Amino acid sequence: MAFKFPLYHRSGCLIFLDDDIDYLEMLGLVVPTTLQVELFSRPSAFLARMKEEPAKWESDAGLHLQMLDRWRHGQNLLPQVLNYWSSHPARYQLVQTCVIDFAMPGIDGLKVLESLIDWPGYRILLTGQADDTIATDAFNNGLIDQFIPKHTADIAGRLLTQVLKNARTPQPRLNTIWRTALQPGHQTVLEVPSIAGALQKLALENWIEYVVLGEPFGMLGLTADGQCEWLQLEPTAGLKEVTDLGRSAGLGFDTVQAIQGGKRLPAIEVHQQLGLEGPIRMEPAFPIGEDGLLIGARFALAASDLPQPIYPYRNFLDMQGLREIQDI
Repeated sequence: MAFKFPLYHRSGCLIFLDDDIDYLEMLGLVVPTTLQVELFSRPSAFLARMKEEPAKWESDAGLHLQMLDRWRHGQNLLPQVLNYWSSHPARYQLVQTCVIDFAMPGIDGLKVLESLIDWPGYRILLTGQADDTIATDAFNNGLIDQFIPKHTADIAGRLLTQVLKNARTPQPRLNTIWRTALQPGHQTVLEVPSIAGALQKLALENWIEYVVLGEPFGMLGLTADGQCEWLQLEPTAGLKEVTDLGRSAGLGFDTVQAIQGGKRLPAIEVHQQLGLEGPIRMEPAFPIGEDGLLIGARFALAASDLPQPIYPYRNFLDMQGLREIQDI
């Protein structure tokens, strides 16, 4: 069964291809500035931009596989992910979604999309009224993920809704990779609808990128400003183990009682994996979902806690400059 909760999420590049310059400029204006957007009016320039995308996606997936392989050989995942985030800012340039007009001079948009054989992103086709039947057949045959008629009322809103939906959908390759880092009990609790919904809401409201880890169990999140947070997750059925861990770590009686009662959680394993100085950090616990199965606590990680500084996504967006059509 497919795992519906994204275990790894990050923002990516959104590309529009349309020979109608005015329409293309309108799309560039309505998409929020929190998303990276590239605009193309010529298929040749678009295909040149996309030529290396499959290889870049494969290379990035290889980095994730290497982290998991090193973890199986005894290296902690938490510092590995932080090092990956600091060392590979180009990951944000990976194209996540392409939106392509069907009717263009010399070549139709469907043929353009068909040329992207090994690219694993999402394909959206814009159609005129006469093209809807062709687009329906393409969708039914799995050649595109979605088609949207250009004459649709509030086309910009419809497009943005679909783009955001794609961004919140698990990327199959990365989800398969990171699922191997979870214990069966973790996978089970994350499949509870109210828990998955609560975690995804929290993540998308606060982080531009995150990953779910199993050792320790929680979510490592990154804000657009480059700030890291750790969301410690604890199944309520396992609070005795956490309590015993806190007791063995030398935490005081009142603190241990608060852990046992599900009122506070310690970041003991985070403290150990990152080699943090000072006392073990504690934060108030709160319920995750409506089933009473999981609680969490949020911990801010200062820049001094990280192995290396992380280049902020907001700076990355600022470097893109104005959204200009790249090939006219």
